[in-house]
Amino acid sequence: MFRWGRASVAYALVALGALAVGHGFDRGSLFQYREPWLPLSGVEAHAFSSLLGAAFAGAVVVGTRALVESTSWAKALHRDLRPMTEGLDAAGIAVIAALSSLAEELVFRGLLMPWLGTWGVWLQAVLFGLAHAQLSGPSRWVWVAWASVVGLVLGAMFGLTGSLLGPLLAHALVNGLNLLYLQSHDTAPPRNSLGGLLSDRRSPVPEPRPGVGDRRSPLPAGRRA
Repeated sequence: MFRWGRASVAYALVALGALAVGHGFDRGSLFQYREPWLPLSGVEAHAFSSLLGAAFAGAVVVGTRALVESTSWAKALHRDLRPMTEGLDAAGIAVIAALSSLAEELVFRGLLMPWLGTWGVWLQAVLFGLAHAQLSGPSRWVWVAWASVVGLVLGAMFGLTGSLLGPLLAHALVNGLNLLYLQSHDTAPPRNSLGGLLSDRRSPVPEPRPGVGDRRSPLPAGRRA
């Protein structure tokens, strides 16, 4: 609990920091996009945003599992991310999923996207991807690319509806369900799982029993004529 507790506090502080910066620079509410691409009322914007968020989360969760089972790069990324779930129980996963989503959405979509202007939806996605460069080896850039695409969709969702509710919902669902999947699903093949003739375990070859008169035999040899 201590490990995910510290991470939770860090995410909460980031979220509070984003809100403070937004208030200090008079950015208005970080949960609303000032110039949405669709002319929706407040209730319509939140409802449509939530619907899009739930649909996108479902697509990402299902797609993640399909890619892990069918592609080598996704399987390698899954394997490299698994250590991040060590020490997390169900409560820890729920808290981390909620707070990390809140912090990242407030920073990248709520704060940076409007501030970056015309290219905001693209630039925030790139920055969001680079913020995930936490691994080593080829999986680092796979995860950066994956996060950038997800960030682009979440940014487009925010700009389209003007509501951050959908991106928040999608982000939290994807984080929570995929953390559970990382923790419960091991891509390494089980050892000796088939048994019998198909098992990797090799039966020991029995040594020949020494005969009478053999120098290795404990029995005395017969007398010579």
